[in-house]
Amino acid sequence: MNIRPAAALEIDIIMDIYDHAKRYMNETGNSTQWIDGYPCQSNIMNDIYNGHCFVGVDDSNIPHFVFAFIIGEEPTYSSIKHGEWQNSDKYGTIHRLASDGMVHGVFKMCLEFCLALISNIRIDTHADNLIMQHLIKKNQFKRCGIIYVANGSERIAYQLKK
Repeated sequence: MNIRPAAALEIDIIMDIYDHAKRYMNETGNSTQWIDGYPCQSNIMNDIYNGHCFVGVDDSNIPHFVFAFIIGEEPTYSSIKHGEWQNSDKYGTIHRLASDGMVHGVFKMCLEFCLALISNIRIDTHADNLIMQHLIKKNQFKRCGIIYVANGSERIAYQLKK
């Protein structure tokens, strides 16, 4: 698998990956994280145009997973409750990681890619997303507290400093 920037022409494949991930989350007890059409096509196109959307592709260059990675300030991380960030150094944030279920080790591949760009990573997830919480902890992120996303719902915030 290789990771590369997503192309606007791949939006249908990317949205199919997100649809698969939403169904999987519903099946595994996480039915309230990605709701009301989120993430929508305009979110993803914005990520693509800003150079924040990446895809994991096979040898035929077909995407099997997608995520956003943004280096710089994440507005929803400016306030954290019930804890604190490990540091205030420049960081990258992983958002909207999703897979079509065809490839294993997606989180690890995503994380290795991001760590090659910056050694200070933040991520958040929903309290019901037990699978993502497991992967985050397994990869040595430290729980830092609670943040609130744009729609006001809370997320568990984590940070990894290598």
